[in-house]
Amino acid sequence: MAGETDALGARLKAYEGLPASRAGTAKDPVNLPMIRHWCEAMGDTNPAYEGPDAIAPPTMLQAWTMGGLSGNPSRTGAYDEMSALLDEAGCVSIVATDCEQEYLRPLRPGDEPVFDTVIETVSARKTTRLGTGYFITTRTDIRVGDEPVGVHRLRVLKYAPAGRPVRAPARPRPVVNRDNAGFWEGVAEGRLLIQRCTGCGTLRHPWLPGCNACGGLDWDTVESAGEGTVYSYVVMHHPPFPAFDPPYAVGLVELAEGVRMVSNVVGVPYDKVRIGLPVRVEFRRYEDEEGTLTLPVFRTVDGLAGPGPGGGEA
Repeated sequence: MAGETDALGARLKAYEGLPASRAGTAKDPVNLPMIRHWCEAMGDTNPAYEGPDAIAPPTMLQAWTMGGLSGNPSRTGAYDEMSALLDEAGCVSIVATDCEQEYLRPLRPGDEPVFDTVIETVSARKTTRLGTGYFITTRTDIRVGDEPVGVHRLRVLKYAPAGRPVRAPARPRPVVNRDNAGFWEGVAEGRLLIQRCTGCGTLRHPWLPGCNACGGLDWDTVESAGEGTVYSYVVMHHPPFPAFDPPYAVGLVELAEGVRMVSNVVGVPYDKVRIGLPVRVEFRRYEDEEGTLTLPVFRTVDGLAGPGPGGGEA
């Protein structure tokens, strides 16, 4: 994270005050079975938690707001975006450090809690025995109807583990099998090879074991000139993936030879990509623990400006 600390800290600070969830609703009303299970697990025999006038243990406050394995539909996405920034910087580990609760009135069976959560604070960069990262505090305000019943603050440390070198996320590698190995061997040599049926002469991509025009199994290859146009495209915003920097454009490129290929469109901001835009193949090499990875991307060739604000190269 060295060298990007200030920039990362400033980006994280921008999330302070943003909602992490809005108008969340407890998945279940406050109920005696959950209270009983909690008390048995905790060994709490307080008589106030049973009988016709039972109340819920105050420390159960967070239990009524948890989303479970299926998640919480009231989440806004801000917290996930912030976590993704930390993941990209190498802060891939997380530990809860402490929580604070305020009890404003007891919860009783039949109450239906609702809640809102906000990202309250993000600390400056901190170095701990676990590693270096940032403390993030969220505040959840819980109410029944319009009546406040409690506040739950949770603080976590999102950090890069100490002693573990931080590496840039590796790009996913293509699946190479006996049917397409020749294509990727060509790419490694800086050549864009297209399959050609030796029976009917039909060109095809992606590579297949047989011709989809005549069914022939024999084939050879022709080397593409690498020139084409954007036939269609999408701009990827979500879900985020550590090896990429969204938003970025993924194009369906029609090569001059007539076949179409999916790859990134680079050389212009993502919002300047258009259908019909002329492009030319460019071979990019990436290094990771498995060695050199070569991938074909398509760069614009019509003289448009390079990446600008809000758009970049994937």
